[in-house]
Amino acid sequence: MDLVLRGARVVDGTGGPSYRADVGIDRGVGSGTGDGIGGGRIAVIHREGDAGPRPGGRRVVEADGLVLAPGFIDMHAHSDLALLRDPDHRAKVAQGVTLEVIGQDGLSYAPVDDRTLEEVRQAITGWHGDGGDVDLDWRTVGEYLDRLDRGIAVNAAYLVPHGTVRALVVGWEDRPATDDELRRMRGLVAEGLAQGAVGMSSGLTYAPGMYASDAELVELCRVVAAHGGYHCPHHRSYGAGALEAYARMVEVAREAGCALHLAHATLNFPVNAGRAPELLALLDEAAADGVDLSLDSYPYLPGCTTLAALLPGWAFAGGPEAGLARLRDPRACERLRRALEVEGSDGCHGVPVDWDTVEVSGTADPALAGYVGRTVARSAAERGEEPFEVARRLLLADRLGTTVLQHVGHEENVRAIMRHRAHTGGSDGILVGDRPHPRAYGTFPHYLGHYVREAGVLSLEECVAHLTGRPAARLRLPDRGLVREGYRADLVLFDPETVAAGATFAEPRTAPTGIPHVLIDGLFAVEDGRRTDVTAGRSVRCVGTRAASPGAGGRAPGARG
Repeated sequence: MDLVLRGARVVDGTGGPSYRADVGIDRGVGSGTGDGIGGGRIAVIHREGDAGPRPGGRRVVEADGLVLAPGFIDMHAHSDLALLRDPDHRAKVAQGVTLEVIGQDGLSYAPVDDRTLEEVRQAITGWHGDGGDVDLDWRTVGEYLDRLDRGIAVNAAYLVPHGTVRALVVGWEDRPATDDELRRMRGLVAEGLAQGAVGMSSGLTYAPGMYASDAELVELCRVVAAHGGYHCPHHRSYGAGALEAYARMVEVAREAGCALHLAHATLNFPVNAGRAPELLALLDEAAADGVDLSLDSYPYLPGCTTLAALLPGWAFAGGPEAGLARLRDPRACERLRRALEVEGSDGCHGVPVDWDTVEVSGTADPALAGYVGRTVARSAAERGEEPFEVARRLLLADRLGTTVLQHVGHEENVRAIMRHRAHTGGSDGILVGDRPHPRAYGTFPHYLGHYVREAGVLSLEECVAHLTGRPAARLRLPDRGLVREGYRADLVLFDPETVAAGATFAEPRTAPTGIPHVLIDGLFAVEDGRRTDVTAGRSVRCVGTRAASPGAGGRAPGARG
């Protein structure tokens, strides 16, 4: 035995009662490659009171007083480039995250051609940076996953991004796809899934994905269903009409016969205060009718997006450069202002924007950092200008790279949704910017410290299941998400009395407390609270109902289930 974790309180990810045990890890178990990647598995679980001697190992870690849980799975991550530019990736590793699902909200970096790559880079600079510090040497989903397999901090699963596919085939025009274009999109989605993606994401308040009809989504989701994947929509509204938007995604799933995972499932803005029970009733009814659904949420009230995302969809018809041109056009700007402040743009979820709730959290251009930490309304008052004019000039100067927090959430909705049996945890964490949302660095310890220990919203066993076993089941991973013999040794040890998020809105990159050890593939990624130099993460590729993680540089052997 290579390693024994002695006397831990095992919370195994099923939601069942915890128990004390010694857990032995053997890096020779399984089908690893020569460097051991892929071979670290749980070899034995010796419960307190079991007959026979306690297991011994080359190394023994005394875990009395600590909880041993499966590594946390971040079901909604924006680490698409961070995994490549930052081998340390402390933001997630220190939280106990061992697997992230990327390619979210319908926009990411594969599949692309040269034109689309440059357009997408500009459109999501606020999410990932401009990418100039990363060698973007891939074009297909498989090539991107191969790049991850050179060694990353945590494991990663990928969703084919519908908006990127649409940009590649249709462009950025606000129009229906032709029959031929739809055929080509179906082919690209199928290709990405065959190369290892776990499903498809869509961003229906972001151009160009927002220009797609539900009928288009149904056709693409049929492809996803045929490959055993799931659809993860950022649906058309989280504000006015939010319940109708959720219902539309349920109907897409029902018509396509496709599993559904609702991204950052919440209800925001004053119009939705206290309406979470209505959402949950809608989902329960759909599940009772046979719809395979799940959801994720982050345990905070403010949302986070780009400032450009608040604009109406028509602003970016033609692509990012066309959007910048409209921001320079006085006549178009008056239309934009009215859509934002009077009508309620689709980008702002049908709710007239309240500039007092829109706080700048980061700028791509360091020269604009003076806006960070201030609401648009405050910056406007300080400059003696109208809020829209401040926002307009900022978007132009920052070339759409500005990120914002929107303070529009409701605590009662957050708590009700996280209790739901289909709930999983997702950070939705943007890692760039001067003052990112603290959820990027604090989501998982905040669940455990605040909502379990302090608020008692969930029991420890329930919460761990939400963060491990349930997401692994959604991803159809046969050997992850549980503490079980033969399962991969992606594990976290934490102190239930002290675990807490250190990240705050004022200091969003502060490390959590109470998480001394994190193992990925049986290797210590965090040891005694310190990040090691281990980069044992690889792509997690799924085809049909089977899943596999390849070794360094290799392709997954998964086959259609």
